[in-house]
Amino acid sequence: MDRSLVVERLLRDVPPHDLPAALRSALSEHFGARAVELLMADYALTELCQVSTLPYTSDPIPVEGTAPGAAFVAQAATFEHEGASVTGYLPVSVRGDRLGILAVTLPEEPEPPVWAELDRFAEALAHELFVADRDTDLYIQARRSSRLTLAAEMQWQLLPGRACTRAEFALGGQLEPAYAIYGDCFDWSASAHKLAVTLINGMGEGSEAALLTNLAVNALRNARRAGVALDAQAELADQALYAHYRGAQHVAALLLEFDLATGTADVVDAGSPRLWRLRDGKAEQVHFDEQLPLGTFEDTLYTAERFQAVDGDRFVFVSDGVYDAAGPHGEHYGDRELAEAVVATADLPAAHVPGSLLRELSTRRHGEQAEDDAMVVCLDWFGPTPLSGSDSSPSVAVGAVNIS
Repeated sequence: MDRSLVVERLLRDVPPHDLPAALRSALSEHFGARAVELLMADYALTELCQVSTLPYTSDPIPVEGTAPGAAFVAQAATFEHEGASVTGYLPVSVRGDRLGILAVTLPEEPEPPVWAELDRFAEALAHELFVADRDTDLYIQARRSSRLTLAAEMQWQLLPGRACTRAEFALGGQLEPAYAIYGDCFDWSASAHKLAVTLINGMGEGSEAALLTNLAVNALRNARRAGVALDAQAELADQALYAHYRGAQHVAALLLEFDLATGTADVVDAGSPRLWRLRDGKAEQVHFDEQLPLGTFEDTLYTAERFQAVDGDRFVFVSDGVYDAAGPHGEHYGDRELAEAVVATADLPAAHVPGSLLRELSTRRHGEQAEDDAMVVCLDWFGPTPLSGSDSSPSVAVGAVNIS
């Protein structure tokens, strides 16, 4: 039997916790591999952590300045030679979501088709890891280089992923501080015709903020999956939050639904995180009619607006933990700085933009402790698919910020 089929079948058949050991054994037998290691990206996307039977027993590898880190950032194989042997670092990613790196050491430089085979195994491993998290904590434990707070545990489990890529769009999102996040969250879901994106900024701190956000996200998912219109989704979530908190707690949210055939987007701004658009090298804030946060009053009615995405547009969503962040002298981050940061990251893929913006924000604080958690989500719109369009809604205004 073809060795590629043997390895891929083995990945499908072994228990989830045995994936690294099974791959190590198979690549040793069929490819002569001397070493095979799985490195998982940590929650902050700054370190790669080795998967081992006992967690926290090996030092993480920095993403910056290392060969495996370069492969993770570029999403392309990198190689290190030591004598005759060579180690390939292969991205482990599924549908644009970067999970980690597969490190394979061979006794000598193989023919190029061998690396192509190993690269395919890394992709197959990513799919298996995505499913394995339902049945084992091994890979979730391996992702953390320090302990998560309870609120952060709740929030990370709520996310759809940290990146997603399709022919029409690419998405990337990140939360900070990664190990102590509490109220901010994002969600997305795509079908053949629609892309739904939700940005949440819940009030409060700690596990209480996480509980509030969990209720809001699941209420919105429940409404979305019922197939109702975007304004009705907001109203149902608003009712769920008010029924529980009676107006004492609320959630600022921005709800978007893109028509993949036309690039038109319906929007409900409920005290929203902000949206920036990068088009033709210029960063502009997209302004909506701000409505009440979800859960503020009983039976609030919401209205959807509409704007048009153009091929090549980039949309960057930020929570108040970004634009209200104070520097060491008390000054706020501000619109000008945000516009400059959006332009400065124009050449990065969507999955890399949130981390880059949040690192720049951290640098600006000069080590000062953040007063709020922060969320950045980046959406690159590549172009529509030939599907049916949808009907019209009110338009929105776009305000440019001059950064020249």
